[in-house]
Amino acid sequence: MAADKKPTHEELLLHLQSVAERSVSRFGLPQDVTVKLINVSENATYKIEDASSGRKWALRVHRDGYHSKTAIASELVWLAALEDYGVTVPTPVTALDGELIQTLAVEGLTNPRNVVLFLWKNGTEPARTDVASFELLGETAARMHAHIRSWQRPAWFERHTWNFETSLGDRPHWGRWQDGMGMTSEATEAISAAVDLIRDRLEAFGKSPDRFNLVHGDMRLANLLMEGNDVKVIDFDDCGFSWLLYDCATTVSFFEQAPEVPELLKAWVRGYRRVGALSPEEEAEIETFVMLRRLLLIAWIGSHSETELAQSMGVAYTQESIPLCERYLSRFGKRSSRHAAAEASFSRR
Repeated sequence: MAADKKPTHEELLLHLQSVAERSVSRFGLPQDVTVKLINVSENATYKIEDASSGRKWALRVHRDGYHSKTAIASELVWLAALEDYGVTVPTPVTALDGELIQTLAVEGLTNPRNVVLFLWKNGTEPARTDVASFELLGETAARMHAHIRSWQRPAWFERHTWNFETSLGDRPHWGRWQDGMGMTSEATEAISAAVDLIRDRLEAFGKSPDRFNLVHGDMRLANLLMEGNDVKVIDFDDCGFSWLLYDCATTVSFFEQAPEVPELLKAWVRGYRRVGALSPEEEAEIETFVMLRRLLLIAWIGSHSETELAQSMGVAYTQESIPLCERYLSRFGKRSSRHAAAEASFSRR
């Protein structure tokens, strides 16, 4: 393949598979382990399994240019601190050279890729309708937030900041929401009005350390495992600095419009308050963070259109966001110009 030719998605997956298979020896795993791709999002994640012993691992091949090696190391040092604090999180495996992060180059990829291996975590994904599980999720988030408020980060600690500008503003980590799939004029108008309101409300809400700090950033159900009453939080790749309540919003990612969501969010709040404090003002702002996450995911779908998850959500996710935006605008006393014009027309009849 020519050096200046960008690989297709299928070619990229073949190259990443090669990285994953070659990395096995770095960690001293048996050479006959199976290496199976299980997810492609920001990174490619593989299930490594040794049939003879039954042991399993999760291997993550990092996306090129998304996180620096220092940022990946920062994630891993937080995982170690959370584990010491009593939160069940992934356990990274040290390679034969004593390092947690391995860097491998293969033909076909312009740049080497960073790789991290974790012990496999057993458990099942919480059900979308399981109120009791969402109470446990709230408790878990509260424990993580309590840890963050007291943890002294290393001076070299480096992670993305997920504020308005880097989410829906002029410096978005995941691309512009305007480039989402199926962005019609109706969707653009409704979402634009909601974005303006989100910006205003977040500015009023503020960024004091008790509200804006280090968060997991992607506590959607696919990244949560239940085993009895133990909640295991996995995939910290999006962890960074944001509003703590963003961790609440991410639990309903990709199904924010579902009828069960209000009760699930109430359950999360009940669980959170068993461990931590949450003021009525903060609880009332959860809808803003749900909308922030929803619109951020529209941007993610548009910029990751090659992934199965983005393709499964597609245009419908954008279109189903329009009534959510209108409801959000209505609740906080605003209307899009489209609705205002319709109401004015009706009143003149």
